[in-house]
Amino acid sequence: MVDYIGIANDLKKALREHTESKGKGRPTIPASEMLLKVREEMEVARGMLCGLDYSGFRVNALKPMRAAADHILGLENGKRRFADCVLRMTQAFALCCTLPAAVEYREEIAFMQAVRTILTKRDPTTSLTNDAKEHALRQVLSRAVVSADVMDIFAAAGLERPNVGILSDEFLEDVRKLKEKNLAVEVLERLLKGQIKSGFGSNVVQSRKFSELLQDSLARYRSRAIETAQVIEELITMAKQFKAAATRGEELGLSADEMAFYDALATNEASVRELGDATLRKIARELTQKLRASNSVDWYVRESVRAKLRLMVKTILKKYKYPPDGQEQAAETVLEQAKELSAAWAAL
Repeated sequence: MVDYIGIANDLKKALREHTESKGKGRPTIPASEMLLKVREEMEVARGMLCGLDYSGFRVNALKPMRAAADHILGLENGKRRFADCVLRMTQAFALCCTLPAAVEYREEIAFMQAVRTILTKRDPTTSLTNDAKEHALRQVLSRAVVSADVMDIFAAAGLERPNVGILSDEFLEDVRKLKEKNLAVEVLERLLKGQIKSGFGSNVVQSRKFSELLQDSLARYRSRAIETAQVIEELITMAKQFKAAATRGEELGLSADEMAFYDALATNEASVRELGDATLRKIARELTQKLRASNSVDWYVRESVRAKLRLMVKTILKKYKYPPDGQEQAAETVLEQAKELSAAWAAL
């Protein structure tokens, strides 16, 4: 049986229902009808790839696969439409793959499924050499099996997957030089989302800031308000800003939790001007210490506890002469930040 990564369970379920329908009163869909469905979906997929010559995929799969992914990403809602189309195609193929007339579509479906996988796979894991990638792709075309280890956005772009840490300038330069610009945007989008989640997942202010910056750039790119080359530069600049923001805690001598409260306080520009870094650091440390000591299970759903903590936060702000007109908003942001950290604190 042909097995495609990502639809194996649907494939087996479809074949099982196709078989069980005999003798149970449910109509069996003729394989010939499924072959027509394959042909219909193939025409849709080929139409989406119109203008792109990918005929060489049987000889050298990497280059056309990369070009196809880049092409699809350049279409409006291309990733979703192509992924849905190929899924329908492969599910139909599973119900007619024994027909001699279906065999001619097997390798092209495998190629399209490989493109679908690199566009939709969320958690690439293995970084392989070019030889290993090519070997795996040869298996794709000879056996119609998509390897979950090789088919990711980085392999498609010809990039070594970066470490979990901060993105290096060298890696960003490699992305900038990619010929396939839409693929470069996709790489940067996935990496930045991952970096925001891992680096600032518990920092409410920084996570919100970078998420909004990212979404704004991508929205303008997808509405064609800015060119692809411009959004790449914006995302690379954002990655560098992210790198600088991630090291600020070390420079200020603050822990990650303390830095989160520092950022909550610094959203008010007047506080930065009037109090300066030294005082904001003191406030952040005191807030971290007292809020952590006052942490209790689900405190944020109990109004009486929230009110008590809000009063404590405001008292600390007044003690350090935090700008009066910004105290209310600062207190709310601080409590929002405390809520984000409360689960981790409770687990310690």
